[in-house]
Amino acid sequence: MIIKIVSVFLIGMMVLAMFGRLRYPGQKTLQNRKCPNCGRYRIGRGPCGCGHNKKG
Repeated sequence: MIIKIVSVFLIGMMVLAMFGRLRYPGQKTLQNRKCPNCGRYRIGRGPCGCGHNKKG
């Protein structure tokens, strides 16, 4: 019984690891939303909190 529980747990962990390696749609746009100067995520269309105005 314990071997069955451990094997189900390990299979579940492998499935989670496979989903973690996937690249989700929109990953590239999330990277573009970072400030190129400080690396923080920008929210909205305004300038970054560090004062960097360029989009990118």
